[in-house]
Amino acid sequence: RPKTLEQICRECFYLAFEDEIHQIIVSNRLFIRGDRVAIGASGGKDSTVLAYVLSKLNRIHDYGLHLFLLSVDEGITGYRDDSLETVHRNQIQYGLPLKVVSYKDLYGWTMDEIVKLIGLKNNCTFCGVFRRQALDRGAAFLKADKLVTGHNADDIAETVLLNILRGDIARLSRCSSIITGEDGPIPRCKPFKYTYEKEIVMYAYFKKLDYFSTECIYSPNAYRGFAREFIKDLERIRSPFSSLFILFVCLFVCLFVCYS
Repeated sequence: RPKTLEQICRECFYLAFEDEIHQIIVSNRLFIRGDRVAIGASGGKDSTVLAYVLSKLNRIHDYGLHLFLLSVDEGITGYRDDSLETVHRNQIQYGLPLKVVSYKDLYGWTMDEIVKLIGLKNNCTFCGVFRRQALDRGAAFLKADKLVTGHNADDIAETVLLNILRGDIARLSRCSSIITGEDGPIPRCKPFKYTYEKEIVMYAYFKKLDYFSTECIYSPNAYRGFAREFIKDLERIRSPFSSLFILFVCLFVCLFVCYS
């Protein structure tokens, strides 16, 4: 197992993976019985595994949650249209209601149209802002109490590193939190905060889950890619680096807040 370096069988890995997510949900009190929970579903491995595991844990441990799939159609031809087909299949496979919100309906334009106007520079930044707003509006439409996303330990490490490089202390102090937006109408939760990307890939592969693995056609130009490559290089030196990196930065943030 990548996270602990244990030699375990496939079935034991499934149990360990699922139990770890369950313990994170319980120990952090992510949900309360009766919550309407919107799962940000892109069709990718993270959100697909999240939808599968959360629906399974909800059933096994009787969380009493009302789960929904929520997808955003950014209007990226050859990417999002294909991934949404995967989400529609997940809807049937997991028996969860699905809501799709689109940039075209919400804002009057698609990302393809925006890229034609502004070019490839900073388009991922624009898309990220609009996507978060779209998820909030979709969750509000579903009358959701919580919005969960598939951000994993690697994603959070990348975000932490990006905020350090940008000197964005405000975001640095909250980007590693497992729950954000508690002061807003719909808090966001990250049940995979401590979960390694490698383990999510392994789980999806061995479980033969139906997910979309093609990268966004605009993402190679994203600044985040540099942070991702840096962390991958460090992981080659020491495998469990991502979580250690997050822990170090969390301690740094705590010290900064306490003594500033």
